[in-house]
Amino acid sequence: MAHSPVVLDVLTAVPRPLVVDLGYGARPDTTVEMATRLRVVAPGVDVVGLEIDPERVVAERDGVRFGLGGFELAGLAPQLVRAFNVLRQYDEAEVADAWARMQRALAPGGLIVEGTCDEIGRRCSWVLLDAGGPRSLTLCWAPEHTARPSELAERLPKSLIHRNVPGEPIHRLLQLADRSWDVAATHAAFGPRSRWRQALTLLRAQGVDVTIPRGRTVDNVLSVPWAAVAPTE
Repeated sequence: MAHSPVVLDVLTAVPRPLVVDLGYGARPDTTVEMATRLRVVAPGVDVVGLEIDPERVVAERDGVRFGLGGFELAGLAPQLVRAFNVLRQYDEAEVADAWARMQRALAPGGLIVEGTCDEIGRRCSWVLLDAGGPRSLTLCWAPEHTARPSELAERLPKSLIHRNVPGEPIHRLLQLADRSWDVAATHAAFGPRSRWRQALTLLRAQGVDVTIPRGRTVDNVLSVPWAAVAPTE
């Protein structure tokens, strides 16, 4: 989030942006780390961690507040919401309502980053939403721990994880990403990040509206507009 131009625009639009980390779990470590990273790009950021389990609510730590709350966001109106590994516990049919409840609570122009990741963040995926609906899907992975893009399928957001079947757009995207990764093997000698950049170029040549990051990235990133992966009816 600290390197996303869209998120940065939201965080720098007001002097003291409010960020909510929803469902931080048994320990608030990730929330505190998020606050530390966001303060680099938005020094005035105010971070609040919310948990639905009252036994997990802890005292303020490193300038981060914690409280009780769910998808209604405890009555707060944040510029940015991070909700990771929360909707994995729900049925797919419950996603739209959860999104809507968070969307209604957003400050004007606010954003939601809703997704999943593995235990140590080597494989991540998230949907970026605003008050009008989902805007994009991003997959992000450490190339040292992932052989092919399609291995991210098990970490897709709840809205897409059951849609990775033939005939669905997300399945086609992962298949094309694997194929482009294979063709880009000619760039393997330059490292997996250079190889992935070539794979992105190949994806774009096939008509996939991918975002090609500027400069060097630590992880491999695949980001597309939501329309490119929206589930079929």
